Amino acid sequence: MFPAPGISLQDIQITTSILLRSGTSINEINTIRKHLDLFKGGGLIKFIPASTVISLIISDVVGDSLDVIASGPTVADPTTFTDAWNILHKYQVIDKIPSRVRAHFYNGIKSKIEDTIKPGDPLLSNVTNLIVGNNTEAINNAENIAQLLGFNTIVITTSLQGEASQIGKTIANDVKNMFWSSSKISRPACLIAGGETTVTVTGTGKGGRNQEFALGAVNELSGSDQIIISSLSTDGGDGPTDAAGAVVTNETYLRGLSIGLDPNEFLLNNDSYHYFNSLGDLIRTGPTLTNVNDLVFIFCL
Repeated sequence: MFPAPGISLQDIQITTSILLRSGTSINEINTIRKHLDLFKGGGLIKFIPASTVISLIISDVVGDSLDVIASGPTVADPTTFTDAWNILHKYQVIDKIPSRVRAHFYNGIKSKIEDTIKPGDPLLSNVTNLIVGNNTEAINNAENIAQLLGFNTIVITTSLQGEASQIGKTIANDVKNMFWSSSKISRPACLIAGGETTVTVTGTGKGGRNQEFALGAVNELSGSDQIIISSLSTDGGDGPTDAAGAVVTNETYLRGLSIGLDPNEFLLNNDSYHYFNSLGDLIRTGPTLTNVNDLVFIFCL
């Protein structure tokens, strides 16, 4: 990381934290980051202009857009300072971010600051970008293991996005309907999805997108049908917590109520961590030292 002149590392950290709590997508966040850091948005190439560059990339971005992964240090950036400003306006955070960041974007819009490297720039003529790992590869390997373990498998999607709790609710409901009707897959089944959801934080609790996804599924999954959903981050860290994610089953709702846990109250407070910690249903793997987005496994027994 190499903050632009007049911008501190703390400015970038504060801005990123505000955006994450506002439900901003990673594509939008990285549009902001590319215009606050001299290495991002193809900027790294400016420091090694005469070199032949081969960039080996592990993708943590849904859709594997090269300019979004790590904010594209060796890739042309199609976004502008105006795009970044519009994102801040969209999420109504302009007045919340540090004043130096606001001033930096204003100067960029007025062309007082050079924009990021754009498509067609000759500086990129000797650059090759190769994706060597992504969410699709992780899902394919997971599917192979599930089949070896005797599960019938379906890959639902590799582009899971949206508000975490709502996506969790929708998937839980869809899975129950799938197995109550005539299904193309028989039990035991393992359904797999990948991607990255977001959380709009309005409460004061603790959690991450995978835990909130699981908490959103609790009510819908309740019943006698044996279904297990686990949602986890592949880097082992879900939001500002020591958990990678959480597990929810058809029994979670009643187990929680038996010890005074109302999932709706915890959702309102964005407190998925303490809900699942009380039940012993957090997934803790420790850091995996890589990141290819999130994985969701749905087991129907």
